[in-house]
Order: sequence, then structure tokens, then C-alpha cells
Amino acid sequence: MKNIMLALLLLGSLDAFAQSPRTFGNNQNAWFMYFGDHKFSPKWGVHLEAQLRRSDGVKNGQQLLLRTGINYHFTPAAFATVGYCFVETYPYGEFPAKSTFPENRLWEQIQLKQAVGRVEVVSRFRLEQRYVKAPVSDGNGGFEPGPDVYSNRFRLLTRGSIPLKGKSIVDKSWYLTAYDEMFVSYGKKVALNIFDQNRAYVALGYRLPKIGRLELGYMTQLIFKGDGVKVERNHTLMVGLSSNIDFFKKS
Repeated sequence: MKNIMLALLLLGSLDAFAQSPRTFGNNQNAWFMYFGDHKFSPKWGVHLEAQLRRSDGVKNGQQLLLRTGINYHFTPAAFATVGYCFVETYPYGEFPAKSTFPENRLWEQIQLKQAVGRVEVVSRFRLEQRYVKAPVSDGNGGFEPGPDVYSNRFRLLTRGSIPLKGKSIVDKSWYLTAYDEMFVSYGKKVALNIFDQNRAYVALGYRLPKIGRLELGYMTQLIFKGDGVKVERNHTLMVGLSSNIDFFKKS
């Protein structure tokens, strides 16, 4: 029943999107990212992440994101994470915020990996509890971060990666990768959109021996503003390093 209700809500939002007038803003951004999933025992590990997001190419700030968490590995191909995330958002682009403002998040996820022929498939299901200090008037003609506004968000990512040579992605191998991630808001604080955003990504990657993966790619990010009218279309250069170095010695 819950799945049917969610599908009806999504269809309703798509219909509203098709019928309502929209104003699109196009921005050129660049993201520089580090993702680390480091085991400190056979089953337990830590997630470490930092993202420096720039706008107008790399000229101005877009966001700073710092995320951490604790991983529990059920199998080599499946693990769960709970953690905390801090985001600082700056005024940027064609629809800038009134001022810089912070966001604190709690998050939980399950990530699964499987091989389908030569394609490595990753599925990720994430929940976020968001506390956003959206800008409010400071009473003197300016703006400042306001009180916490709580909301919930669900994220679904599906990613496929394929080696350019061989049957699997191994050390010193090049590969192509692509993903799509959908963001759906839910709860009492959702404004005129339950669709929060969508990210479509494609990249060339290289697996670094004993370190992880380095990727250079492009992402189209659609952000649906809460007023139900404005939509950001962010064209983004992506540079990312993912590491899985263990923090313990294997017996």
C-alpha cells in the first residue's frame, strides 16, 4: 500500500510539473569531492566525505559539504550506514539565496553491489532528516540564517560501471560509469514539490592501486525550488576520489 501511495504522489507531481509554468535557471558549477569508506574491523568501518562545490566555474562558492558515518558490512557486497552531515550553502547562480545559511542532517542508508555480466551495479537507498536554517529578514534590510526548519528526504541512486578492457574493474584499469539519483521530499514541511532534485552523471574513471578510484565526469543537476516555479539546471564538472583503504591489519 505504501508503494502504491508513493507512486500516486509521484504521478501527481509529474502532472503538476507538466501543467504549471516553470522558470529555468542555468548555472555552470564544479565539484571537488573525496569519499572514503575505511574498515577498522572485518565488519565495522567509518565513512569520511568532503565536497567543495563551486559556482560560475570555480569563481564563487556554491556549497561546502562534510559528511561522516559508521558503516556495518553485512557482506563484501552490502553495508549499512548511519551518520551526520553538515552543509553550508552560499548565494549563487540565477536564483541565489538571500544569504549564506547552514544545514545539519542525520542520515541512514543501505548500499548494495552486484555484477551483471561485465557491468558493476550499485544501488543505494538513503534517508535524510534535515534541519535547514533558511534565510530570514534581520530587521535591518538584510538577511540572516533563521530557525531550524525540519524536513525529510528519500534518495534513490542506481549506478553502473563497466571496464574498458577485461571482465571487471581491477587495479590500473580504466572504466566508464554513469548514475541517476532521485531526491523525494516527504512530511509536513514539503512545499509545492515533493521532487527535490535529480542528478544524472557520466564519467571516465581509473582505479588507483591500493588507494581507490579517481573519476572525471559531468553531471546535470535539476533542483526544484519550493515555490513550485523555479528550477535550477546545474551543469557541473565533477572531480572525485573514492578510497577504501582499511584502517586495520588483516590477519
